[in-house]
Order: sequence, then C-alpha cells, then structure tokens
Amino acid sequence: MTKIVATRSPSSTRGMTRRGFVIGSTALAGGGLALGFNLFGARSAAAAPSALGAEVNAWVLIKPDDEVYIRIARSEMGQGTLTGLAQLVAEELECDWSKVRTETVTPGENVRRNRVWGEMGTGGSRGIRVSQDYVRRGGAAARIMLLQAAADQWKVPVSEVSVKDGVIAHAASKRTVTYGKVAAAAAKVTPADPKSIVLKDPKTWTIAGQPLKRLDTLLKLSGGRVYAIDTQLPGMLVASIKDCPVFGGKVKSFDASKVAHRPGVKKVVQVKDSAVAVVADTFWHAKTALDALPIEWDYGPNAAASDATITAHITDGLKDGENNGERRNGDAIKAIAEAPKKVEAVYSTPFLAHATMEPGNCTVRITATEAKAWLPTQNAEASLTALSEATGLKLEQCDIHRNILGGGFGRRGGQQDYIHQAVAIAKQLPPGTPLKMIWTREEDMAHDFYRPISQCKLSAGLDEQGNLVGLHVRVSGQSINAWMSPGLIEKGGKDMRQLQGYAVEPGDAQLGYAVPNLLIEYAMRNTHVPVGPWRGVNTNQNAVYMECFMDEVARAAGKDPLAFRLALMKDFPKHRGILEAVADKARWGTPLPAGVHRGIAQFMGYGSYTAAVAEASVSDDGKLTVHRLVLGTNCGHAVNPGQIAAQVEGSVVFGLTAALYGEMPVKDGRMTSLNFDTYQMMRLAEMPKVETLIVPTYDFWGGVGEPTIAVVTPAVLNAIHAATGKPVRSLPLKNVDLRHT
Repeated sequence: MTKIVATRSPSSTRGMTRRGFVIGSTALAGGGLALGFNLFGARSAAAAPSALGAEVNAWVLIKPDDEVYIRIARSEMGQGTLTGLAQLVAEELECDWSKVRTETVTPGENVRRNRVWGEMGTGGSRGIRVSQDYVRRGGAAARIMLLQAAADQWKVPVSEVSVKDGVIAHAASKRTVTYGKVAAAAAKVTPADPKSIVLKDPKTWTIAGQPLKRLDTLLKLSGGRVYAIDTQLPGMLVASIKDCPVFGGKVKSFDASKVAHRPGVKKVVQVKDSAVAVVADTFWHAKTALDALPIEWDYGPNAAASDATITAHITDGLKDGENNGERRNGDAIKAIAEAPKKVEAVYSTPFLAHATMEPGNCTVRITATEAKAWLPTQNAEASLTALSEATGLKLEQCDIHRNILGGGFGRRGGQQDYIHQAVAIAKQLPPGTPLKMIWTREEDMAHDFYRPISQCKLSAGLDEQGNLVGLHVRVSGQSINAWMSPGLIEKGGKDMRQLQGYAVEPGDAQLGYAVPNLLIEYAMRNTHVPVGPWRGVNTNQNAVYMECFMDEVARAAGKDPLAFRLALMKDFPKHRGILEAVADKARWGTPLPAGVHRGIAQFMGYGSYTAAVAEASVSDDGKLTVHRLVLGTNCGHAVNPGQIAAQVEGSVVFGLTAALYGEMPVKDGRMTSLNFDTYQMMRLAEMPKVETLIVPTYDFWGGVGEPTIAVVTPAVLNAIHAATGKPVRSLPLKNVDLRHT
C-alpha cells in the first residue's frame, strides 16, 4: 500500500583522449550539466528527417503517425529510470502519453554529437535527479519548436497557438494539427536558448508525478525482452572463462590438447595472466570443455587468507590511532570519559555479492577499423572507453550497444572487466569474428567486486538525565576508492566515502543528529578481495551501526527510541519530518499483538530522507518473523509514485535478504559461496507486508533506488532487540542465536 503525503556547452570531442573522455564523464557525474549546454548537437545523417520520423531535437523524434520516440541516455536495470525520464520529457513536450516510445542512445553517437546527451552513467541513484533539468528542457524546447512550426504554417503569432496531448490548436481559426504533421518543419526551427525556458511547476504535472505503468514491462512478461546475454550475431562463437580462484593468482599451465577435440571446440586461449577460456560453437560446449580442461594455478601470496585473518586485520583497525577519515566537533573522548553512564558496542558486517540474475557477459566484434560490443552496462561511456583501450582503436571507431540489464546493483558501473576479457579472447580469433563471452554463475560469484567488509566500535556518554553528551564512532574496513579509484583518495590517505551517511553538511548523506561532542573516524584496512559499490554502498552498514547503537543508547537512558532520536533532531527538519511521518503511519507506541515488537530507524543517503518502522516477532526457539514494514521516503520530487513504491519494496527484498543470509566467506584465499545453494535468497513466504509513505517537499531532487535499503536492516534488528532483550551486532542473522535471554 502506497500513500503520498504532499507538503507544501560540452566541448567538441575531436582529438579527445580516452583519459580525457573518462575524466570529463566523471566530472559531469558529480553535478550534472550546465544549463547552457547544447540541447541539440550536430545532427548525424541517421538523425535527419526521414520516412521513419523527424528528429525535432536530440531528445525527441516524432513519426508521421504521431508516435513519439524519447531518447534515453541512462541504463535501465529494473529501477524504472527509462519510464521516469520519458515522463519528464513528455510532461514538458505535452504529447499523448499513449503514443510515447523510448529509444536508447549509444555512447558512440554521443561522442559523434559532442556529448549532446551528457553523462550516460547510471549509479548512485543519479539517473533522474542529475539529469532531470536538462531532459525537461529538451522536452520543452521540442514543444516550443513544434508550436512555432504550426504557427509558421498558419501564418499566425505563436502566442495564439496551444497544445494538448500532441494536438496543436489555433482557437481563433479553429484549426488543429498533430505533432506528427509538423515535426519535419519543427526540426528546422531555430531552437530557443535553454536558459530562457521556463519549466513547469512540478505541482502542476499531469504526466510526470503520476503512477504510470512502466514502458518496459510487456516484453518482460511475454519473454520477448532481449538481454545482452541473448545477443546473436551471424557466425558468432561463444567463450566460457575461468579466472584463478584466488585473487592475485595466475595461470601456471594448462593442457589444451585434452579438450581440443571435444564437440564444437574451436580454440583454448589464455586471457591475460590469470584466466583461461574455451571458445566453441555453443556455450554448453565451451563450458563443459572448460570444466574438463586441466589447469594448474599459481595461487600467489593470498592463498593463506581466510575469514579469520581478514577479521583480525579489520579488528586491528578499531584501535585508536590511524585515521583515514574524520568528522569532529567538541571533545567526544573527554565527554564520554567524564559521563556518569557509558555505553559501548562493536558491530560487524560481511562481504556481500551482487548476485545479479544475468551473469557477466559481453559480445564483441572487432576489425582493424571498428569495434562494437553488446553488454549490460551501467556506464556506457566507461564501457566505450574500455573498448577503445582494449582494442587500441579510437573512441570514434568504437560503440556500445547497451541492453536492458538483468540486474545491476552497482556491479556493472565502473568495473569493465567483461569487456577487457572478451576483447582479449576475440583478439586471438580471426578479425571480424563475433565472440560472446559468458560467465557461469560460479565465475560471477567468485569474481565479483563485493560490498566491503567492515566493523564499527561505538561509544556514548549519557548525563544524569539520560541526555547524549558524547558519541565516538570508529569504522574499520576496506575502501572502495582504494581498490577502484585511487585518485579519489585525499591527501594523507583520507577517504570520507567510507563514512557515507555521517556528513555534517546537508546534501547527499547528512547525519541527522546533533551531538554536542562527536568524533567519527575511519581506519582503512584493505584486503586482497576486490570491492566496489553495492546497492546503497556504505549507507547500508553505516546505518546499521548508527541506528542500532542509537537504540542501545536510548534503552540505556531509559527513553523511548523514537523520543530519544527526535530530541537530537531539532536542527534537522527533513530527517525529523520523515521519521515522524513513518512513526505516525506505523502507530508507534500503540499496543501490538502479543509477542510482536517494533523497531525504528532513520537515515539519509543519495539526497533523500528515509525512515522505517518494523514489526517483528521471535519465537522461543529463535525463529524470526518480520510481519510489517512501514517505510517513508522524502525524495523531494516524486516523478512516478508507483515506481518509487516498487523501488522501496525491492529495497526490502534486497536489504532483508542480505540481513538474513548474505555473506561471502573466504577460505584459502578464495570465495566459497558460488551459487544460490549457499548464497541464499529470501523466499516469498518470508516477505513482510510493506507500506510505503512518500512525502515530497518539492524543494530538492533526491534519489530513489538506493536510499531506503539503509533503514530496512536496522529497523528489523531493533525490533529483534525489543523482542529478545539483546542487541544483534553481527550479520547475517542466520549465524545469530535469536533465542530469548
């Protein structure tokens, strides 16, 4: 059940290097494009008016039968960005929504047209919030051009014409014309200055802001959706690959002769220094041959690593001293030492895999002058750069065909390992041979970029009245930036990204509590295991640490967990507002059925404010049942409330699965959970009732895909604490004895 509560010029790429292209993309990812950028770009020959339709501008193509094709630059992976962006363009375009279709643009075309579509990355819940302004201006500019074309045709002032649902009218002469009839002429109209365009007030939206059905559902339901793994090209060969199971290890030797004569096998190749692949006519022939291939590995120096050695390394970082990130006000250490009552706890969270339904794959076709790739990617520009890098061809000679993704969750963003491997294999085949490389599920799980492992030690001091006077938070764990983006590590080894959610300033991930003496620290403790963004990234574990400890401190103070939090949130009206709205919806403080208990949590991430109340029970033998979750989101503007609700529900499935079962153990230097028999997913019968509360304040743009995950787990853990009388400080719950004390 969902309830909405309303409160009142990129430069030319000519001569651009691959490095410069990536840096430019990264810069744009941080803050979007300037309002004065080129909405239209140089039209390519393919974009010229034709029998298929007329390109009014880069965002809008209209066919003579009035079908409207809206160009989408972001990736769709189930989060609904495709539909949301189309709604924003269509709202300003004022077309007939029933005639809207979408078309995915390629990064190669973006390069050729001076990056007219801007940044094409999809991660960090940025798909809509970063591009909303310029895509709306693209729709508005196209509308203005269409109206001008009709006015010119009728020889009347443009101020006398109006449009509704793609039908332009001149009231005085009672003439009408549809968009499809004037689109070709509109394409020749000089576009308005984007800065001069006045966008609609979101409170007046009729297409955006509505819970419209998604545009990509039908093909999924019918089985007609083609994912990258389904790519078929004439003469295509298929490769199965196996990388050294220990990170940092290498191939010592393999005997290709043992499988060379198996059915369909074309070639056995080494891929760089750590992997071997079999190329065959079908995936099954390639996979079974690879399974039978004798490979001897040099496991390298990391073969002795295990859960025990990694845990000891992380635990060592909890000691005072090393500091790779800090937020400080007052003197927390002194305030806690002098406080009449002290509370201390240590929490831990494990490595987690992305476990996308579509395993890693990439199809490439490479000639001496051209390279193309078909793959699931969250960052088409990064994929284009990787293809250029791996082949040695110029950006202008490469292109990426980006399918709808069978799951992403951060795995398919900055990491472009699939492309590099596929190209390395294809280079060992005759030029022009199409090659599709597919990872097995086991390979996908064994060679992920996992959510970082970490621990957190928290200490608090309370005065005689139970007021929080000091809070010390020390996080120890692996750094995503150190593994993926060393250039983002600040001078002196500082990495504030791992403290996501604890920021002092408003914006992306502000901590919503005012503590008179506060010290938050991060100790970097890296391991040999590769890490990367996992849906929600560091807000997930940081919310668990902060929100579960807040409950412990509230109980030590003898105060209600909601009231204790609200007393610390007087200076944070948006944090407080969403927490109060959710508590009210969940009827916090009212009686529940015998044995059922509530837990509460709030957190900010990706520019949005979220809160949750969980209702759960724990049987005498320790069986957990989560009965109900009430989740609130203030993302500023709600482009598609139905899709926001779907994302919140998906957050529950994703977050609760991780809380119940998620972990990637390490033994002998390698991951040991390599399929869904050991990396367990939450079952349908375990899904609680979910109620979504959307509270838009219409004064900022926040994300949707990731923020709510952060509050799911701590709300449930706090309900368990209320039910059993003991806090849960380590995950997953499958390893925790929940029997009552």
